[in-house]
Amino acid sequence: MSRLEAKKPSLFISDPLTKDTVSQSLSLLNRILKSCYGPAGRLKQLHNGVGGYVCVTSQSSAILGRLSVSHPVLKVLTASVQNHVARFSDCGLFTAILCCSLIENFRSLHVPSCTVIKISKDLLSLCTDYLKSEACGCRVSVDFSNLKTLLCLVRSVLTSKPACMLNATEVDHLTMLIVKAFMFTIPCHVETKAVLGKCVTVPVKGRRVLDSTVLPGLLIETPEIQFAKLPSVKRISSDTIKIALFCVSMSGDLFNPEEGMITVHHGISLETSELNQLLNVGKQLVNDEVGLVVCQKVIHPSLKQYLKENQVMVVDRAGLSVMEPLSQMTGSKSIASIHSFSPSCYGSLKDVCTKSFGSKHFVHLIPNDTVVCSLVLCNRNETTWDELKRACETAEHVLQLTIKEPLALLGGGCTESHLASYIRYKTCSLSTSSFKDADYSQTQYQLIADAFCCSLESVACSLSHDDEILTDTVYGHCWLVPSGFPSVSNWSDLLSKCGCGINSNTQNLNWRLLRPHFGSTTLQSCPEEPSIKAADLLTLDCFAAKYSGLQVAVETANLILDLKCIIEDQN
Repeated sequence: MSRLEAKKPSLFISDPLTKDTVSQSLSLLNRILKSCYGPAGRLKQLHNGVGGYVCVTSQSSAILGRLSVSHPVLKVLTASVQNHVARFSDCGLFTAILCCSLIENFRSLHVPSCTVIKISKDLLSLCTDYLKSEACGCRVSVDFSNLKTLLCLVRSVLTSKPACMLNATEVDHLTMLIVKAFMFTIPCHVETKAVLGKCVTVPVKGRRVLDSTVLPGLLIETPEIQFAKLPSVKRISSDTIKIALFCVSMSGDLFNPEEGMITVHHGISLETSELNQLLNVGKQLVNDEVGLVVCQKVIHPSLKQYLKENQVMVVDRAGLSVMEPLSQMTGSKSIASIHSFSPSCYGSLKDVCTKSFGSKHFVHLIPNDTVVCSLVLCNRNETTWDELKRACETAEHVLQLTIKEPLALLGGGCTESHLASYIRYKTCSLSTSSFKDADYSQTQYQLIADAFCCSLESVACSLSHDDEILTDTVYGHCWLVPSGFPSVSNWSDLLSKCGCGINSNTQNLNWRLLRPHFGSTTLQSCPEEPSIKAADLLTLDCFAAKYSGLQVAVETANLILDLKCIIEDQN
């Protein structure tokens, strides 16, 4: 007992945001995340202190998941962003950078936090109401009868992930594959409630990205020697194969002693009894004209041989990951017992064949109705493949969110700069009488609105790591100028298109340098909506993801600003 340490009292920290360590840590996190942002983002190499797996990435999901954060304030911020990414997959860096910038800018005002929170909530409502309105100038509708917008959405996701190491040809190839795979998952026949199918990613590392492809149905990896020559398969018609799906072990293993005791009569062999039961299952499958048996676990060699002799194809060790999509694709129900099951559990396939990609060999299960597909994803090495997989999953999720809410926001920083211009115009046009019954002054409101706009503009400026960024005085969009050019009055000689690609320099626009500092120029009129929204190569962001990210950033910043003390257990 003498060796036990006395219990330490909890650590009490009052007004945590006033501490230099918090400010420095928050500023450092903001700089790290800003440096990762956009197509020209700087890559981060993450690994633990004793070696192990090395991750090279610029994606928020990978960075925040591996970044060691110790201070409670930063833990709140990162947990909030990670929760957003878990729900929407996209706009994690946008959310985190905006949240950090809001906290830093609001703290510099020396305005009571209760006033900041109240006004920032009003400004957030102003933003969300505008984004939801038909008059929104930074929003485009997504027409699913025209694939151009979908291709732009996917291309924007892929090009914003520089660690994938993709060239333009590879981006175009993968963009088409992801949209094609997404179309496969949309059911052809919709009844009362539509349920999207599933795209299963099949890893093939060490191959060219251009070798990637999409196949309808499901690929199950098998040993090279198992199906060197595809065996004959029993069919109930020319285009129908009956399939049975087992999620229980069929290896003939005995009972696990930890599950309890069993009584065995003298002269009875458990091994023989179990094998006889498996062969009885085989006889039932043959009698029911099943042509394919897929087992999540292992199948006994004797049962395999018996089924093969009766023209029943067997695939075992399929794994848990394929069970759900296989059940959805074939209409079969997983059989969890070898002692009793109903023929109603069977499903059906159109055909089965074999495929090879590199050194890997697969059984290709082809369905009658394609709601499940396989994306054979290739990349040159493991690191870039992992990053590419995350990017493709994000793009697929973006399309799923878009089908629920067929809208997109202009990318390339244009939504952020346009929103900032809109808020500045709306807040500056408020009359003195608007603050008559408010418990804050017009000066405080303008200060906080300006800090809010500067935070939005700082996100847009984060896209540029070497170039200058301008904004026009008509639409409030972002324009990138290559670094090294002097500040000149005739910017049109250096500019071609805005960040999202919707506006060109042929419209006699005026520009100013975008500098996210207080007291920026306010537009004399509300920023206009671009007249053309049909460009082929628009940079677009997912509406649902960015809309939610805006809310999460503001609400998390308000939560952190409202922290009065932290009580931390030291034991």
